[in-house]
Amino acid sequence: MSTMSDSKMTCRLVLEDGSVFQGTGFGQVTGADGNGRSVCGEVVFNTAMSGYQEALTDPSYRGQILTMTSPHIGNYGVNREDVESGSVQVAGFVVRELSPIASNYRSHATLADWLAEQGVLGLTGIDTRALTRRLRTAGVLRGVLSSADSETMPDAELVRLARATPPMAGRNLAAEVTVGEACGWSEGLGHWSGSSSAAGTPQVKVVVLDCGAKQQILRHLTVRGCQLVVMPADSSAQAIRAEEPDGLFVSNGPGDPAAVTGTVETLREVAGEVPTFGICLGHQLLCLALGAETFKLKFGHRGCNQPVRNLLTGRVEITSQNHGFAVDPSTLESIDCEATHIHLNDGTLAGFRHRSKAIFAVQYHPEASPGPHDSAYLFDQFVGMMTSSGARPAAVR
Repeated sequence: MSTMSDSKMTCRLVLEDGSVFQGTGFGQVTGADGNGRSVCGEVVFNTAMSGYQEALTDPSYRGQILTMTSPHIGNYGVNREDVESGSVQVAGFVVRELSPIASNYRSHATLADWLAEQGVLGLTGIDTRALTRRLRTAGVLRGVLSSADSETMPDAELVRLARATPPMAGRNLAAEVTVGEACGWSEGLGHWSGSSSAAGTPQVKVVVLDCGAKQQILRHLTVRGCQLVVMPADSSAQAIRAEEPDGLFVSNGPGDPAAVTGTVETLREVAGEVPTFGICLGHQLLCLALGAETFKLKFGHRGCNQPVRNLLTGRVEITSQNHGFAVDPSTLESIDCEATHIHLNDGTLAGFRHRSKAIFAVQYHPEASPGPHDSAYLFDQFVGMMTSSGARPAAVR
């Protein structure tokens, strides 16, 4: 199988609305037969200026073709440490200009070589501003990224493939990225931890319900004295209780939260029995378990520059986000919950807490790797709840 990272092979991104963007392929541009290849997925955009390696390995991007709005990508290469999972998770990657060199003392490979190694097709040399504007106007669209020649695979055939691609709504992708069986985790933040975050002897035991957890989340919990037991997303309430945890964490992940029915049912039983904290998909699953409703956003929130207001303090946090669904805030009041954070760009719900149970969650990523550290206090809050007999979250610094 060819994995030419420096190929000059023509590559196209074709959307379900008939739009065609043509550029040059990189990464793994050919299949086992030496011919061009095609991949399908929901096409989304990320507004971060950096962090492409973390985004590419974030399980929340499963089944999606990711484009970066920042025009120059790949200049600092890739390294073995800055990953959020064991492999690249995106279906395909689209950039305006791919850097031909990697200038960073930590880099071990160029972005193109790494994507070739990981078996991922990329596209460079298109107008990503025009693509992003189309997605903002029409909403996220299904698409096909293809390095096949136009005679073998005409544009019309790629449009047909795009329209035949399953929509994200209704897909339980958490089942594809969760761990196969319960396991431990002990890696901390290492030299990135700072003077106040050195890992010590575990003080509390936390069950992590893995729906596609980013590794940086696990590192943040570890350095705060949490002994982690990472469990599959479809674990039963009985299996969770058998671990006798001090707390329950529900992770981020891909797909439609309403389709992860087994996890919702489990959370309906166990959420709040011990202090419970959710991030991103975990936020949505907890809300569904309590009786709220979710809906699909027009084009989602993806980037590390998303403004959120903490309603309990009035403070604005710049946050890292990656989600295409949200919780309907009008459904919170009837389930004894209240909003704690609001996204300032569109007013969508960014966090909630239960009024009487030890449950809280946010729709963004306080681990922020890379990105702002404004929201890291939420991990301290979770640990504080566990060490103070499940006190109600205050959501303050």
